[in-house]
This record gives sequence, structure tokens and C-alpha cells, in this order.
Amino acid sequence: MAEQTATEPLWTGAEIARALDITPPAVDVAVSGISIDSRTVERGDLFVAIKGERSDGHRFITAAFDNGAAGALVSRDYAPQVPLAPDEPLFRVNDPFTALEELGRVARARTDARIAAVTGSVGKTTTKEMLRAMLAESGPTHASVKSYNNFMGVPLSLARMPASSRFGVFEIGMNHAGEIVPLTKLVRPNVAIVTWVAPVHIEFFASEAEIARAKAEIFEGLEQGGAAILPADNPHFESLAAFAREKSMRIVPFGQSPKAEARLVSFERTEEGSVVTADIFDQPVTFALAAPGRHLAQNAVAALAGVSLLGGDVEAASASLARFEVPEGRGRSASFETPQGALLVIDESYNANPASMRAALDVLGQVSSTRYGRRIAVLGDMLELGHDAPQFHASLASAVDSNGIDLVFCAGPLMANLHENLPAGKRGGWASVSEDLREAVLDAVRGGDAVMIKGSLGSRMGPIAEALRTRFASLSG
Repeated sequence: MAEQTATEPLWTGAEIARALDITPPAVDVAVSGISIDSRTVERGDLFVAIKGERSDGHRFITAAFDNGAAGALVSRDYAPQVPLAPDEPLFRVNDPFTALEELGRVARARTDARIAAVTGSVGKTTTKEMLRAMLAESGPTHASVKSYNNFMGVPLSLARMPASSRFGVFEIGMNHAGEIVPLTKLVRPNVAIVTWVAPVHIEFFASEAEIARAKAEIFEGLEQGGAAILPADNPHFESLAAFAREKSMRIVPFGQSPKAEARLVSFERTEEGSVVTADIFDQPVTFALAAPGRHLAQNAVAALAGVSLLGGDVEAASASLARFEVPEGRGRSASFETPQGALLVIDESYNANPASMRAALDVLGQVSSTRYGRRIAVLGDMLELGHDAPQFHASLASAVDSNGIDLVFCAGPLMANLHENLPAGKRGGWASVSEDLREAVLDAVRGGDAVMIKGSLGSRMGPIAEALRTRFASLSG
């Protein structure tokens, strides 16, 4: 597998100065990374002192240099309270954030890398991580970290891209119309993937159709001759395709539909994950996926189409999925052997919306009933759903029922609607905040259970998942 290694500096001081059209510091430096948070600065990083609504990065420049920063990008009027050493140079600009965007623009222009951009209501980060792992089989690959997908994260991720990269993968998110346009024009992808369209952030939109239009903004930056990989099974496929046709780009449907050029042929759940058979542009591929869930298999098929269009090795890419680990909080599983039997903890605590919640309940419903005697869901509020939020939550009762979920714990005022809509025998408990639910969950869960924890990040379900892992790691150790 080809790893992305730094044989040359990411930037020299002279290159930064040329990119920003400024006078370079007296002493040249070699920059190996870029950070906007002094707490995470590593030796050799360029620290960008961004002034935000709640904090000003200029207050932390000394801390950044103490942590090993090679230099700092600062406003022209910044005056250090303590004199800096000669090897602690400052790059002075009118606005550090605008300068960061320009570094990202120059980084994109200086590389010959083939670029993929991923957006969608669900599955963005997982699909991006699949692409990162798969493209690395064919050459040096750079990708945005975590969910760096907004107005700050995208230029930061671009500015971090080595010039020698063969492939680049960028996640682009939004919660309002118009947010994607400037980001995709920075990234200038060769391939754009829309994973799915669902009522996510719908409190900021009049309809799902408007969400689809906002996702289609990713086509605005697509390079000439580029391709749009679109979900053939989504109700908004035709409108997405129409937007893509306006840009004269190739349209690649993916999914289970017979019209899909990247098609999920079969999916089989296994103890370790799943086995998937796909057809990628008439090339049959069968692979093991080290993660459960048909929705993840669909994401993998979209990503394999991206690998093919970018010039990567599809066979090697599909083989790498046997080692793929879903990002933390997005379906990562932990299993424990206890005196009472096996316990499975599925951590979906990073994000939630109606589509991803139903997919997660499907995954829980597919766990082995012979190995795990009870299926337990611990669910927190899904946020930013607008005036229909109570109904979105209450309607999850059908997915609970169809997946044979035995017990449901609910946290948050919105999840009270689900709690009240469940049969009495399935009500594990409700609390207004997740912290007040934790002890009830810990008391109820035992060996022989499969437990899935999910909610929007703001509902703070992660600590419950962590408490379960900690409790049962000690019992099984």
C-alpha cells in the first residue's frame, strides 16, 4: 500500500510568502503541517491565528511556539507581548483566515492530484474515509481529517495537501443553501459524490427538494470532464441528475437500482461485518467489508466508482475494505466476553437524523439473535429538524418494531415523543438529558445484549457509549 509520506516540507517560508504575496520573514522555515488550534500544534506546524466570534488566535501564539510551531500567520497589526526568537517567524497578512483560504487555493493549483469531493445528508465522513483507504492502495493520498467539511475545515484541509499527492479526498458539508459553492470552487474536484438526500438540517429549508438543490451546489466547482456519482435509489436522483446535466458532466448512478453503473448486487451480514458483491462499470467485484450495514455497503460501492474514475486500482481498493474501520462514533463496534455471555456495543453517537437513525436500527436488527439475546437501543434527540421534529421522532417506533428491538432508552425532549409511542414493554426509560440516563442504561445492560447508542452530537450520547465500554472492558478483562 502506498502511504502518504513527507519527503519534502509541506511549505517553505519562501513558498508561503509567494503564495500570499507578502514579504517573507528574515529566516526561512520548513513547515510540515498547518494548525488553527495552539493546543494541537505539532513540531514544524504553521499556526494560523484566526480571530473568531468567541476567541482570537493571536492570544495563543506564544503557546503555539512553545508547542513547536515553525511559524505563525498573523494580522499585520499584531504586536507580540514578549519578543520572539529569530526561529519563531511571523507571516503578516491583512486577514489570517483569508490567507488560509489562499494557501488552500495555491495548494490545489500546484498539485496534479486527482480529487474527489463528497457531500450528502448522511454517510459523508465514512465514504470519505473509505476513499482515503482505497486510493492509498494506488498512490500517495491526502484527505481531510475528522469532519473538517465547513468554511474553515475545507481550506485548512486543502492547505495541508502535499504537492506530491496523487489523490485528494475532501468532505464538503452544509446546513444552509449557498455554503457548498465557495468550498467546491476551492477544491475543484474531478469527481463529486452525493451519498444521499434526506431531511437533515431541514429547519433551515422549506423542503427536501431544497436540500437536494443545496447538495447539487457541489457540481459548481467540478473540473471540466468531471463526473457526478449520484444515489440512484434516492427520490431526488432525477433532480440531482438534472442539476449535473446543466454542467455537462458525466452522471454515474450508484445503488441497487438496475440503472446503476456502480451497482450493489448482493449484501450478506457476517459476524465480522459483511460480504458484498458489486458491479463497477461492468467489472464484478466481491469483497469483505469490516463493518455491518447495507448503507455502508452502498457507500462502498459509490467510493469504488470514485476510485475507478480517478484512475485507482479497483481490485486493490476493494480488498482494502476488509481492514476498514468506521470512524469513531459512526457505527464502530466493540465486543466483550463477559461471564454472562457476549456483549456488543455499537457506537453511533456522533450524528443522527431520520435516515441514519433508521439505518442504525436496521444494523442493530441484523445482529445474531443466537449470540445476542436482547437488542437494546439508546437514543438521543435528532436536532435541526424544524417543526416536524416531534413526528420524526415518534415515527421511529415502526423501525424499532420491524427490527425486533427489545428495549429502548430515550434521552431528550424530542425523544420523549418516541418513548410515549412505544409499547410499555419496550420502554427502558427516558430522561431529559443523556447524563441522567446513563446509570439506568448501565444497570440494565448485561452480557448477552447488543446495544446501539445514537443521537445528534449535541445530545451528548457519546459518554454513555464510553461508560458501557469502560464497564464491560473491566468485567471481561
